[in-house]
Amino acid sequence: MEQTFGNNYDLGNTSRFIRKWWKLITIVFIVAAIASLLISLLITPRYKSSAVLFPTDSNRGSKAILADRYSLDFMDYGIERDCEYAIQIMTSQSMVNDVCAKFNLMEHYGIPTDDSEKFHKLYSMYRDNVTVKRTDYLGIEISVLDVDPQWAADIANYIAANYDTISSRIQLQRATDAHNIMSGVCEGIQNDIYALEDSLRAHPQYANSIQQLISYKAKELAEVQTRTTQTEVDLQYDFSYKFMLDQAQPADKKAYPKRALITLLGAFGAMAVCILTLLLVDRRRKEEE
Repeated sequence: MEQTFGNNYDLGNTSRFIRKWWKLITIVFIVAAIASLLISLLITPRYKSSAVLFPTDSNRGSKAILADRYSLDFMDYGIERDCEYAIQIMTSQSMVNDVCAKFNLMEHYGIPTDDSEKFHKLYSMYRDNVTVKRTDYLGIEISVLDVDPQWAADIANYIAANYDTISSRIQLQRATDAHNIMSGVCEGIQNDIYALEDSLRAHPQYANSIQQLISYKAKELAEVQTRTTQTEVDLQYDFSYKFMLDQAQPADKKAYPKRALITLLGAFGAMAVCILTLLLVDRRRKEEE
C-alpha cells in the first residue's frame, strides 16, 4: 500500500520520481556547483573597511564654552537628532562630490570621461560601495567596499574627517550672518544711548526717566555684546563635531564575493529548476496518456 500524507501528497510517487531521475539531478547539481564556483572566481574581490565615530552635541562650541555658568558640557555626545544630522551630512551630495574629486573615483571605477551617463554611473557605484548607518548606541559607522583595501580605509577615514570640514563650513556661514546682524544691533543700541545722553543734557528736568532708559539700554547692549562675542569665537576657532572611536584600517580578508555562498545558491537553484522541469514533464506525459 502506498503511503500518503494529507489529501494529495503520495510518498510512493516521490520515491519513484527520485529513483528515476536521481542521476540527472545529481549531475545538474554538480555541474551547477562547478559553474557557480568558476563564475565566482571571475568576480573581482572587494575589501571592506569601516570607521566608527560619535557626533558631538550640535550646539555651537562657543555656546558650550561661554554660556552662563557653563550650562552646556563641551564634551557631551550628541543625541539622536545630532546623529541624524551627521548622517545627512555624510550622505549629502556635497560629501559625495568631495570624495569623488579627492580620490578621482571616475578613473578609479573605470568610467570613461566621454560617457554621456558618466555621473549617473559614478554616483551609483559610489552609493553601492559606501554606506553610512547609525549604530545601536547613537554612533555612526562608515563602511567602504573597494578592490584596493588601502583605498577602502582611506575613503572611510576621509569621509569622517571631511564631516568636520563641511560642518565647519555650514557653521561659518551661520556665524558670519549672526555676527553681522548682532554687530548691527549693537550699533543701533549704542546710537540710542548716545541720543538719550544728548536728551539728558538738553532736558535735565527729565533726568530720572532718561537715566532709567539709559540703564535699560546699557543692559540690553551688554547682553547683545555677549552674544556678539560668542559669534566671534565661532568665526575665529574651528571645533570638531565628532569623537572618533575607530579609524578605518586596510582589511586583510576580502568581504565580497562569498564564493561558498554563491556556489551553494547556484547549485541548489539549478537543482530546484531541474526538479520543477522534470515534474512538469512527467505531469504532461501522464495527461497525454
